[in-house]
Amino acid sequence: MKRERIYLCLAHMSGREQDFIKEAFDTNWVVPMGPNVNGFEKDLEEFVNRVENGECRMQNSSSCTPNSQLTKRVVGLSAGTAAVHLALLACGVGPGDEVLVQTFTFCASSHPITYCGATPVFIDSEKDSWNMDPDLLEEAIKDRLAKTGRKPKAIIPVALYGMPYQAGRIMEIADRYGIPVIEDAAEGLGSRFDGQVLGTFGRYGVLSFNGNKMITTSGGGALICPDEASAKEVLYFATQAREAYPYYQHSDIGYNYRMSNICAGIGRGQMTVLDEHIAHHRHVQALYRELLKDVEGVALHENPSPRYDSNFWLCTATLDPGLHVRGQEKAYAETLRGAVGGAAGVVHAAAAPTTDCQPNANVEALRMALDADNIEARPLWKPMHRQPVYSDAPAYVNGVSESLFAVGICLPAGPYVTDDDVRYIVDTIKDAIG
Repeated sequence: MKRERIYLCLAHMSGREQDFIKEAFDTNWVVPMGPNVNGFEKDLEEFVNRVENGECRMQNSSSCTPNSQLTKRVVGLSAGTAAVHLALLACGVGPGDEVLVQTFTFCASSHPITYCGATPVFIDSEKDSWNMDPDLLEEAIKDRLAKTGRKPKAIIPVALYGMPYQAGRIMEIADRYGIPVIEDAAEGLGSRFDGQVLGTFGRYGVLSFNGNKMITTSGGGALICPDEASAKEVLYFATQAREAYPYYQHSDIGYNYRMSNICAGIGRGQMTVLDEHIAHHRHVQALYRELLKDVEGVALHENPSPRYDSNFWLCTATLDPGLHVRGQEKAYAETLRGAVGGAAGVVHAAAAPTTDCQPNANVEALRMALDADNIEARPLWKPMHRQPVYSDAPAYVNGVSESLFAVGICLPAGPYVTDDDVRYIVDTIKDAIG
């Protein structure tokens, strides 16, 4: 009998979600506001403001209280992408501006820059964390100043697959040049750098609650804000910029980005198992580590040092280019017509079976072998500076993201992934290597 499909990451329900949803229906709160939204925001604030060892690393931040804790505020939104967009607007990003953004990421980090009429300037990764290279970041700032005479309006580092970025160095550089940081921690809920939750170092922090994230609201996101005033301003623009009149009065262009009370009810239930989910992902990572340690040519991506504390949203590995996987001569033999694995919303057929920047044949062969055994796996994110839509965007590259994209693969890690599943996945990988 064929095994039930193992997905990369699907959220697991706590059992409390239906209680909150029922309350919303019983009280007729089924709109983009309400008690569940308020409660979910408070739950998130309590979580993100927790600092391990009682030490706040943001020594110059107004969000640090005398007892070294954080006092960030959170606004629940319809998507993580909406959170990025509103953070950019809050930082004054507009037409003609430039925003420095990590190239090794999902498009939701960069697309909102274009919504603002601004230009993304892509920054490559460092080898250890796979995230934004601080040296390239500073080089880009200096070069943009020399070429345009203007500072970039914001910096967006990304917690790739939950792995922290060098928050300390990035913030030091950003502060030195007076550029606000928007942390894209959509994949990094619960990840920490120096004991501090990602999304709380910069001016704004982005969270996502998509169906495949650490917790879900089915769809949704949130923006971590520095204080009450900034949160109220974000909320204003997230609710169509309506002013306090008995009729609809608008002095600004707003957006319909508020989270619904129904979705927030799911989120409140999910918050009761968030710590449990994070612990499970880390357990799965440890099991992969043990089972893959003697598999030659397969290297699991790990925390670079004790300062990094990833939630391991997805467990990722790289394949040695010389590693042979059975069937790799058939990789990219056919043009795809629709979604692969659990990928949603794919309606455009591929123009050709290959592109000028893609994973190696052994990576695709392993993905196909896993898929044939009902295991969802995917390549790493294709760097944004190699996407056709951004072919004209400035980019400061060192080859790291492209080299990782060529050899990397994502393995299942979600709450539904059992120890037996991990053993089955590793056995399938071993069987495919020949």
